[in-house]
Amino acid sequence: MRSIFSTVLVLVALDSILMTRCFSQQDTTSQRPTKLVLRDGSELIGTIVKEDSVSIFFNTIGNISMTIPKNQVKAREQLSGQVEGGQYIRPDPNHTRLFFAPTARPLESGQGYFSAYQIFFPFLAVGVADVLTLAGGISLFPGAESQIFYLAPKVTPVEIDNLSLSGGVLYINSTSGGSDGVGIIYGVTSFGSQRASLTAGLGWGFSGDETADKPIIMLGGELRASNSIKFITENWFPPDSDIAFLSFGIRFFGESLAADLGLIYPAGSRITGFPFLPWLGFAYNFGTDR
Repeated sequence: MRSIFSTVLVLVALDSILMTRCFSQQDTTSQRPTKLVLRDGSELIGTIVKEDSVSIFFNTIGNISMTIPKNQVKAREQLSGQVEGGQYIRPDPNHTRLFFAPTARPLESGQGYFSAYQIFFPFLAVGVADVLTLAGGISLFPGAESQIFYLAPKVTPVEIDNLSLSGGVLYINSTSGGSDGVGIIYGVTSFGSQRASLTAGLGWGFSGDETADKPIIMLGGELRASNSIKFITENWFPPDSDIAFLSFGIRFFGESLAADLGLIYPAGSRITGFPFLPWLGFAYNFGTDR
């Protein structure tokens, strides 16, 4: 218990740092920028102030005003990232999840991703009406007589500025059909910008018709290190247990692909030898307007 208590204090300190970063880095004037590709191959990122039949009046992220003839513009693309402090912040293509736990952020309508966790657990998710996320998958254990399938719908009724509130269900069963299945009913909230954010959730486990009286607690955070790297922590605290599952790792991401590498530490357990369990996952995002 002392080990878990000490670890919780460290997590609270980390969460405080992340919260400070969230407030200090927020830019209420940020908006979704546009990328212009010119015929000479150069690219500009900024906002379109106005345009007419001949010219585009453009303001770059460096606050440079330009008048660009339309016949010099090869393509234009509205980006999903934000401009904060004069810098373009690329969006995380897997922003709806930490390592495994969901954040409260929704997928946009028509947006989706394919992911795989620990190689054997593929996952597919699609956004509906900017509020509902439909997700699920089935395990791929070679030679197994039956597989595990899982369904994970999530609804996000509240999304205000940097605050999101969601609720959902994770249901797990076997293709052999020998049980009523198990799972967790949860509520989760996320707060923060694309630079740093916190996620906290409560989940009640269930098996068949029986539901747990006490919730499991999940605390997580994300901290951007660069335009392609972020640090992630995801931590689970089961009720009435001396064991907590703590994790820390890194996410590498581009425009559509994200890859996670983490280490899980079962604090309070009597595990010997190398104390960490490795975590590996990746996600490919599709249907975006980047």
